[in-house]
Amino acid sequence: MSEALGTLEELPEDYRAGMAAAGVAPLWPMMRNVLPHGAPNPATRPGHWRYGDVRPLLLRAGELTPVEKAERRVLVLSDPGRGAGAMQATATIYLGLQLLLPGETAPAHRHTPSAVRVLVEGQGGFTIVDGEKLPMEEGDLILTPGGEWHDHGHEGSDPVVWLDALDLPLFVMLEGSYAEEGDLQAHRNRPDASQVEYRAAGLAPTRGPERARPRYPQNRYPWTRTRAALDEMAAATDAALAELDYINPETGEDVLPTMGFTAMRLAPGTAHRPPKRSASAAFHVVAGTGRTTVDGKTIDWGPKDTFTAPVFAEIDHHAHDTAYLIRIHDRPLQEKLGYYEERPR
Repeated sequence: MSEALGTLEELPEDYRAGMAAAGVAPLWPMMRNVLPHGAPNPATRPGHWRYGDVRPLLLRAGELTPVEKAERRVLVLSDPGRGAGAMQATATIYLGLQLLLPGETAPAHRHTPSAVRVLVEGQGGFTIVDGEKLPMEEGDLILTPGGEWHDHGHEGSDPVVWLDALDLPLFVMLEGSYAEEGDLQAHRNRPDASQVEYRAAGLAPTRGPERARPRYPQNRYPWTRTRAALDEMAAATDAALAELDYINPETGEDVLPTMGFTAMRLAPGTAHRPPKRSASAAFHVVAGTGRTTVDGKTIDWGPKDTFTAPVFAEIDHHAHDTAYLIRIHDRPLQEKLGYYEERPR
């Protein structure tokens, strides 16, 4: 394609008026905006949300707004490239920090977008997904897949906070985002599937011909096991970086159709330069401190912080001590669309 594309202003005024009346527009003046050469030109900019800054605001929200009036008491992490109030942290990923106070219940609902919760702080919180009660402990990954009924409760004595990650921007773009309200669920009187059927990696219930394989067999991924697996992997390989993907234990695929989750362990004093990926990403720090440069922006992060990177970002991680992060990304969606890509640096 030629670099010397014509502009709208070069066209005669009567022609422009005729196009406007007909409800059409010329492609060529806008070609480079929608099809830039070589790589996308993202609106997303690197973001960093220090938990120490957001936590007091979240606790004050608990004083100002009862959960009955909020349904979900959340502070949204807005992409700096789109400005305050943007309901997305990257093009496809929504992030928010949600607060539940002792004794509170967040009402049951279900919605078309899928959501994942990463517990940031507190004990005694739980999520019920289609009748399965899921304890929420620090670092745990909790799935509430699209279309599944879920509600939250708090049986502890201190505030509970978790990070919400949803594919909401995708459903908004498709004009398919909506929710339904329901009654609080009675939960089954048994441990969740992560403590019974899927307690050990590589093992699943026997597959007889009559057994239907659930689409989302495991909705809770305990952090204690994830961290232990990362530590064992790092010790066995002597690697500066250990990474493990969260997967569906029945299929080996990513836990959700549109979002992927990767647990990371960075050894102290080490640096990691991942390839440039076509997937956007958010990083939640479970533990540790370090510094990450994203497209030239330096982010000094600590425990419970969250930061983001746009597509094809140049990312450099440096861990000051042993650090554990969860990377949230949209690679599964891009792979389904057939265009996920990694470029060497």
